[in-house]
Amino acid sequence: LEIIVTILNENDNSPVFAQPNLTREVPEDTEVDTTIVAREELSASDADLDTIYYELTTTVQDTDGYFAIRGVNNPELYLQKALDYDKFNSTTLLLYARDRPVTSPTNTTNTATATISITIKQSDTRAPWFLPCTRLHNDNSVCISSPYSGRVNISEMSTEPLLLEPGPIYAVDPDYTISDRIVYSIVGGNTDEVFSVDADTGNLTMNKVVTSPDSFLLQVMATQVSNIRKYSVATVEIRVINKSNFAPYFEKGIYNGTVFVGLPQGSFVYQAGDPSTPLVITALDQDFPDV
Repeated sequence: LEIIVTILNENDNSPVFAQPNLTREVPEDTEVDTTIVAREELSASDADLDTIYYELTTTVQDTDGYFAIRGVNNPELYLQKALDYDKFNSTTLLLYARDRPVTSPTNTTNTATATISITIKQSDTRAPWFLPCTRLHNDNSVCISSPYSGRVNISEMSTEPLLLEPGPIYAVDPDYTISDRIVYSIVGGNTDEVFSVDADTGNLTMNKVVTSPDSFLLQVMATQVSNIRKYSVATVEIRVINKSNFAPYFEKGIYNGTVFVGLPQGSFVYQAGDPSTPLVITALDQDFPDV
């Protein structure tokens, strides 16, 4: 009597990851669709020889959608959306390996989990920022600065760094974990080489006296030492004025005025005792007797 016995494979083994814990450092400027972890490193095995189905999730809020796997049966991890170090610099991903599809009605699904820790490394992606500056729409990647301004006296040589508004010339590397050193130079508007800028401090000084009342519109460039392609240019307006020896003064120490009840906003204030003549407050300056 010949008896044929067929052994049926029971689903009694869970998938197994060769590396259940992985760590990767990803540069901020990594191109979209770049492979982060190869399929071979993330593939799970199953002693029951079942087909493995994968699912990827993230445990850190607001970091979903940046990383993905190639397919339900292909666990290769790749970058799906461009990174921004200012938005987040690390995340943790969970990769599930199941021996049945997620939608499978059976209750005998076995699951394994791999943890992938991702650290974002800031890249040199932005040019220097001149300070002070204002972030645009609360976006940390864009900061707009105002022009600098100052003044010098005609026919007078200043030996100290010029005082500027809204402050001294100063720029920083906004990629703050890199914080490259900044050097300064004048690249335009410096007629007759009247001014010079300290390459390290950004202080603006005079090389010679100015003999004409023409203003200067300087272009000052801030450049990163390790990457000269990362630079910004700021405008510095220097007005040439006559030296002021006297402070302005008011014609009177006290002015008295009269205002009527019920007048709309913007109405004149009149001189006290003369309700037909508007009150005028005037100041004089001996440096400008004709003004």
